[in-house]
Amino acid sequence: MSTYTETVADKLNDILEKTYDAEKGYKKAAENTDNLNLRTFFLKKSNQRKDFGQALKTEIDKFGEEADKGGSAAGALHRAWMDTKAFFSSDEAESMLEESIRGEKAAVNEYEDVLNDTNLPTSTATVLRQQLNAINNDLNKIKRLEDLS
Repeated sequence: MSTYTETVADKLNDILEKTYDAEKGYKKAAENTDNLNLRTFFLKKSNQRKDFGQALKTEIDKFGEEADKGGSAAGALHRAWMDTKAFFSSDEAESMLEESIRGEKAAVNEYEDVLNDTNLPTSTATVLRQQLNAINNDLNKIKRLEDLS
């Protein structure tokens, strides 16, 4: 038996906030690269995170809780750091891929923590597992892209 508590909503809102950050971060990465393949990949990831955010908001709303509306200050600082790093880096593609790997690993950890530590409704757990699987698959793609750069 699962219950949808304020604690669950808070944890999902934490993921939602970071999802907004990732969406904006991937969009920023696409803007900072001249590599067409990477730009396409980063835009795809940005759109994927937008979809993730919509699914999370729907899930939070379905259980009568309020979803967060935007990203975090830390995310804004990270995007500014990506701009600076891209400007000064001699290998912008590798630098952005490294940041992507770091961000995806953090997302995996957060999703796993929520799935392991929280008594979730089945629909919420399913959404989180699907998103986690997609993030893990993309993490492997990013690592392969980094090896090619």
